[in-house]
Amino acid sequence: MAAPQAPLTERRYVVPLILVTSLFFLWAFGVNLNDILIPHLKKAFSLTDFQSSLIQSAFFGGYFLAALPAGWLMERIGYKRGILAGLLICAVGAFLFIPASYIRLYGFFLFALFVMACGQSFLEVAANPYVTILGPPESSERRLNTAQSFNAVGAVVTPFIGAAFIFSGIEHTPAETAAMSPEQVNAYRALEASMVRIPYLVIAGVFIGVALMIYFAKLPEVPAAGTTGEVAETDARLPDILSYGHLVKGVIAQFVYVGAQVGVASFVIRFAEHMIPGTHDKSAAHYLQMHLIGFMIGRFAGSAIMKNVAAPKLLSIFGFGSLTCLLVALFAFGSVPVWAIVLLGFFHSIMFPTIFALSLKDLGPYTKLGSSLQVMAIIGGAIFPALMGLISDRTNIQHAFIVPLLCHAYVLYFAISGYKPTKRGVTLAARR
Repeated sequence: MAAPQAPLTERRYVVPLILVTSLFFLWAFGVNLNDILIPHLKKAFSLTDFQSSLIQSAFFGGYFLAALPAGWLMERIGYKRGILAGLLICAVGAFLFIPASYIRLYGFFLFALFVMACGQSFLEVAANPYVTILGPPESSERRLNTAQSFNAVGAVVTPFIGAAFIFSGIEHTPAETAAMSPEQVNAYRALEASMVRIPYLVIAGVFIGVALMIYFAKLPEVPAAGTTGEVAETDARLPDILSYGHLVKGVIAQFVYVGAQVGVASFVIRFAEHMIPGTHDKSAAHYLQMHLIGFMIGRFAGSAIMKNVAAPKLLSIFGFGSLTCLLVALFAFGSVPVWAIVLLGFFHSIMFPTIFALSLKDLGPYTKLGSSLQVMAIIGGAIFPALMGLISDRTNIQHAFIVPLLCHAYVLYFAISGYKPTKRGVTLAARR
């Protein structure tokens, strides 16, 4: 007779689990709203594609820089206080959009995004391990996967909300703008900048509201580091871990994947406007929405398929699908490339968690340090969109998709052979 399956959580943890799971939705909202801000602020400030891509650089730069300090702080003040700190920092960053919209200084918007990203980095560092203790250890993986599904849901909902409340729907051709008086141009740009006020004021309020609920909730404490008997982990050093070739390749794969995924999503709206003349931002946003719906469907479908298909094989299939979509995006004409990018969202879905898991295989006492390197690899999201923006400015937005194509070529290599665990020449025991 089969052993009974462990429950998802225990009755005493239901409310804490719901509250912490809400964080996954919230940080998805912050990340994916950038894809709306890029075309919106490009229009409001007459930016180049490279300048507008700095939105992702500011955001993921903050994410990267705050990750290690967030982990250090969690060890000293506990996860509940760390989560509260992250929520309050997020609220401050969102609120800064209000004065930024009045001052109308692009750098101020970038600073607000940087602050908000620092807060979200705190939330991500805290939420993943915190969810694993809110119930039986036997169901920790299923519990974390359930929580992570709300991240995909947030990614789907965000473009609908952003397009409805941030895009004004007012478009002017270059000829129309040139015919306007300086006062009219200034009034138009002031209107565009003002569109972010109410949405980000609401976002700031949501962060504060969730912070209040978590403050008054009774959340269990995570045991301090070093109390579980895993003393060997403290001996793990960066030079030693770099001898694991599959981890190094996995960190590179994660770096290029995140860069490609963020870069593609950042320019879906611009790509649709370029490839289908006459398409305005509000209607072009529908393609981004479908791209993210495909991402959500792929995440659920991929998890189900992995019960019968090995993770490396499935990753290689999805990697080949991604390359095919990008080749179509680069060389086809009309609306076909846009639909290829919409479909690309489906193939992106399983890549981050699958690369993450394969990279950490057989690391033993180096697993935690390896996890840190994987988290830091998200800095790719700050670099590759800017590179795509540069190429777009010098040629056109379609040519910029050569960047994610090259990125996915490396991901496919990792899926086919790079993931295979390598043996260390010197073990921890031998080093001692």
